[in-house]
Amino acid sequence: MNKKIAVIISPNWKDYAQKYLADSLTSLANQDYVGKLKFWLVDNATTAESFLLMQKFGQEYLVGREWVLLANKNNDGFAKGNNGAMRMAMDEGYDYVVLFNIDGVADKACLRELVEVIESDTRIGAVQGRIMLSPEIKKINSLGNVTHFLGFGYSGHCGEELEDYSKFNLTPIAYPSGATVLFKASTLKQVGLFDEEFWMYNEDQDLGWRLWLAGFKVVLASSAVFYHQYELNRSSTKYYWMDRNRLLAIFKNYHLATLVLIAPALVAVELGLIIVAIRDGWFKEKLRVWLYFLSPLTWLYLTKARRESQSLRKVSDRQIIKLFSGKIVFEELNGPLLKLANFFLNIYWNLVKIIILW
Repeated sequence: MNKKIAVIISPNWKDYAQKYLADSLTSLANQDYVGKLKFWLVDNATTAESFLLMQKFGQEYLVGREWVLLANKNNDGFAKGNNGAMRMAMDEGYDYVVLFNIDGVADKACLRELVEVIESDTRIGAVQGRIMLSPEIKKINSLGNVTHFLGFGYSGHCGEELEDYSKFNLTPIAYPSGATVLFKASTLKQVGLFDEEFWMYNEDQDLGWRLWLAGFKVVLASSAVFYHQYELNRSSTKYYWMDRNRLLAIFKNYHLATLVLIAPALVAVELGLIIVAIRDGWFKEKLRVWLYFLSPLTWLYLTKARRESQSLRKVSDRQIIKLFSGKIVFEELNGPLLKLANFFLNIYWNLVKIIILW
């Protein structure tokens, strides 16, 4: 327990500091981990008042602690907003980088439990904590995130209540939620940080995928508990980023042969999403997604990004797809259309897996 850990509190935006930061810092300052900690408070170009409030809270709640208030000149989203602090921590020689969402509180043993799990196996590159909802603290927010084979990402077991979580300890997960995740700095130096093209949403999915490609494991620490005041965001802008970024993730990280195998399902779902987008009022955002992929600049980026991802490959898709799902379990999408889609997509994915696992 003598490892140096950089504790990064996810970028402040809007009124998040006023609503959440005091509770967040109180829980993190009281962690029972005995090694060296340094805190990074990240501000994504909010108001001057909000920035001053962050400074005030840092001075008040991190007394005797080493901490930095990092002011981004722009709203850099989740990916770039966190990357700046992560780079600073790695440059300063920290062994681990841990991310905590600003809108939650960590159990006193959370950080210690994360470290114990990551140090239990040299192959582990990242560990997610057990994320529970708040104030409904008996309900799960995420026991590790799940990747649908067409790139949709969602929280595993979200909304469920379980009696025993110990059986989930060290469970391999497709990717860790950025709300509570510990990374080895040495691993990040090898696979890279968040892809800043993603801006927000699915950047954790992409990074988790690259960790698996490079031969590292991503697992759950079931005793490292974080209580997340998760609020469902149904804005049309969110649909744009999520839909665009799930396509970026699969185009970057699948083997070419796997992309060919899933192509018919991908085209069918793209057509089906037209109906969903019109029904739910985000058809303009869906058009923006298609326009994005028609841009030559996008394909220049994708060519380079895919080359970098595939250069990491030490593990075949045969191993990675075992963690992927054929069903979409997503709060923003529900109803008979999704049930019908899940029925056929699950059959299709099982057939694809038979071919790949042959």
